[in-house]
Amino acid sequence: MENPSTSKVVLLACGSFNPITNMHLRMFELARDHLEDTGQYSVIKGIISPVGDAYKKKGLIEASHRVEMARLATESSDWITVDSWESQQSDWVETAKVIRHHYEELLAREHNRDNVDTVKYTKKRRIEENYIASSVHHRKRDGPQLMLLCGADVLESFGIPNLWKQEDVAEIVGRYGLVCITRSGGDPHKFINQSDELWKYRKNIHIVHEWVMNDISATHVRRALRRGRSVRYLLPESVIHYIQEHGLYSAESEQKNADVVLAPFQKYSDASTSG
Repeated sequence: MENPSTSKVVLLACGSFNPITNMHLRMFELARDHLEDTGQYSVIKGIISPVGDAYKKKGLIEASHRVEMARLATESSDWITVDSWESQQSDWVETAKVIRHHYEELLAREHNRDNVDTVKYTKKRRIEENYIASSVHHRKRDGPQLMLLCGADVLESFGIPNLWKQEDVAEIVGRYGLVCITRSGGDPHKFINQSDELWKYRKNIHIVHEWVMNDISATHVRRALRRGRSVRYLLPESVIHYIQEHGLYSAESEQKNADVVLAPFQKYSDASTSG
């Protein structure tokens, strides 16, 4: 029976998922356990949102393959889903905009209006006009919360020049909240302490420790695949079969975008030099 005193939460994970691994899926389970153990939250859904091809990351294969592998990986889950909206955009979409999109969709479904477009427009205006509003106000409103789920590397990347807009960091952490999965040896609290922006919204950052050593890296997986090594038990079997069927992850594919500037660096570097 659902506890009316808990806040409903939807977890959103953005990233390359190149390819999706068991650790990506494990992050959702860890985050749900942590949030629900507090007695304050009830996690009702998880969303995987693979980045589009325009992100231009080295070795990033086509979004259609990454989305399909994610769908195969989540077939057995009764609460984790895959959304292709971000991957279908012709231009790279900032994470803050992806979160706004999913929050608008969440509100539209929650209100169950006939005219969904009207609701989305109204909610979009409200979000854009008030996105700096405090998280306290956000949590007092009816309806589920949306939190960004990520690894500690994403949290630390907030400090890399020209990778994130600072107003986007403030919106993501201040308005929505962050669930950060870290492993033994990591110290996200130190990074939060060193960042004035993150320290300001520290109560919205949920740190979840993964005590079972499981350092599955998609980079390491791609390397093993290029070399013809087994990746069994690192990826779902259905994903391995899909990779084999389509001949994905070769030495050639790893060089894709090798000489291209990553989309955020291109966008924010241009903005800073022209300003």
